[in-house]
Amino acid sequence: MSETPKNPSPADLDRMSDAELVRLGTELDEVDVRFRENRWPDGVSSRSEKRAARVVTIWFALSAVLALAFAVIYIAWPWEYRGQGEDGYWLYMVYTPLLGLTIGLSILFLGFGAVQFTKKFIPEEISVQTRHDGPSEEIDRRTIVAGLNDSWKTSTLGRRKVMGGFLGASVALIGLSAILPLGGMIKNPWRRGELTIAGDGTLHTTGWTLASDTRPDGLPAEKVYLGRDTGKVYPDGHPPAGEGRLERIHVEDLSAGGLESVFPLPASALGDFEEHMHSIHGVRNSVMLIRFRPADSARVIKRKGQENFNYGDLYAYSKICTHLACPTSLYEQQTHRFLCPCHQSQFDALEYAKPIFGPAARALPQLPIAVDDEGYLVANGDFIEPVGPAFWERRS
Repeated sequence: MSETPKNPSPADLDRMSDAELVRLGTELDEVDVRFRENRWPDGVSSRSEKRAARVVTIWFALSAVLALAFAVIYIAWPWEYRGQGEDGYWLYMVYTPLLGLTIGLSILFLGFGAVQFTKKFIPEEISVQTRHDGPSEEIDRRTIVAGLNDSWKTSTLGRRKVMGGFLGASVALIGLSAILPLGGMIKNPWRRGELTIAGDGTLHTTGWTLASDTRPDGLPAEKVYLGRDTGKVYPDGHPPAGEGRLERIHVEDLSAGGLESVFPLPASALGDFEEHMHSIHGVRNSVMLIRFRPADSARVIKRKGQENFNYGDLYAYSKICTHLACPTSLYEQQTHRFLCPCHQSQFDALEYAKPIFGPAARALPQLPIAVDDEGYLVANGDFIEPVGPAFWERRS
């Protein structure tokens, strides 16, 4: 046993070396160190030690390089959507896999390096400790710090500058990689871009805004058809000229009791496959077009101020749930309810799609529709309330 006093004063603790504090800490914690041996003798540099250090350093270096690659790819890689056959399509397609591959391998290689470092450089030790309860006192805090200092010294990491540098760089870059994705959430939601078939990037616009008489870009309203997705695909990625993905819906195309998802189809984009794909991928574009049976249509309760939004027994409601923006595409014909499969919000289709069950607190916005001279369904303006989940600045 050590001659160190069992209850030293603060002055005694100040005079003790790290070795004495470590010894005191083990005794106070009732730890019996049965065996302890350094992996490599002090002051002696062998070829095997250098080889072990080189292996661990390589793992840490690879981890750091891959974490840095993740950061560079996340910031600089072209990530905007590209359809098949468009320039930059394959760069867009490999963006997410590259992010997963680089950060995954970085963490994996850091783990390999940590395991090899522990096996090759941390002293071998067998200790037995009797567990005891109680809060930590000053003596415990001082001794644990000394124990950590001792671990640092005996690990030899302090004198292995290259290995330590790559370890620090790897840990720091992996931490940075964990923070970087948060940057994608930092944006001004009211910064307007060009108004396109997917909106202008703000929360109040969709592709249907092109049909508004009060467009935010000041341009005149366009004729926007209700477009049905035909599901056409072209294996070579090159649709024939004038061949579109969306097609116009005639007023007689939807049978009584039927429901179909539709998307904005500007008259200027007829036959433009690429624009059609942008419309389908517009995050707030999808709309449910429903045709009630005559008996059910007579029971419909319309929302105040939206009495003329339907065309006969045809009604169009946003497909985007007002809870968390899931697709409310399930329709139960007997009860006339729209169902959101994510959190089971239910909306009464016969009463302006108001919520009657679940967490959603707002009715589904209704799109005003009409029929043109050729008998095709068109948007008769834009939604008059925000589409999707509620947000602070909404006006309804």
